Parts: sequence; C-alpha cells; structure tokens
Amino acid sequence: MESKKSEYEDFKINTKMMLSSLWASVMFLYIYGDYFELYVPEKVEGLMNGQNILNTPYRLFFATIILTIPSQMIFLSLMMKPKWNRVLNISIGVFLTLFTLLVGVSSFTEWKIFYVMLSFLESIITLIIVWKAWCWPKN
Repeated sequence: MESKKSEYEDFKINTKMMLSSLWASVMFLYIYGDYFELYVPEKVEGLMNGQNILNTPYRLFFATIILTIPSQMIFLSLMMKPKWNRVLNISIGVFLTLFTLLVGVSSFTEWKIFYVMLSFLESIITLIIVWKAWCWPKN
C-alpha cells in the first residue's frame, strides 16, 4: 500500500506582486524604526526643542523625499510596465540598500542597536528586491 503524501496547494507569485510586497515590508520596518526611536532617552525633548538631525526645513524635506520613495514603489511596482519597473526597482533598491547600511553603521550606539538591526533587515529586503528585479522572468 502506497502512502499518500499530503501536499499543500501553492501557486507562483507574480513578480510585480512580489516586489510590491517587499517594498511594503521595507516601509513597515522604516516606520517601526522611527516609532521605536521615540523611546530613546532625550529624543522627544530634542524633537520639541529643535535639537535633532532634521532641524532645518531643507533637511526635513530631504528626509521626506528619501522616505517617500519606498511607499511610492509599492504602487509603482504594480502599475509600471516590466522594462521600466525592473530598472527602477534595481536602481532604487541599490541606492536604498547603500543608504540604509550607512544609516545603520552610523547609528551604532547602545540605545540605537534596534536601529542597526532594522537597517540590516531593510538592507536584506532591498537586496532581495534588486535580485528579484534583476532576475525578472522573460516571456
């Protein structure tokens, strides 16, 4: 008598859906990092009195631009044609991997070790984005 091996149903995930969900994961990690940073001693006081890294309108604007890129990529990864989608995911993925690693390395203090861990995870995910876009299947 042959034993019937139970197999679970599975299906291939579309590349656009995969990229979009990876960008959503990156966004959640960014948000968690910013939220958890509020628990670092003297952070809230620094926000209240302007003693922080984003203490000018231009720095705040630059940070806004950088942090809106992944949220836009959630949508763009679903809507763009594959050719430009691939190029954009690779280029932005590489940029944000390097940027996030730089932020993580520069944040290496006892109270920001959580930030280092999150930036490491964000970098892994953005590298996966680059890899998935690079290996985008052709028809």
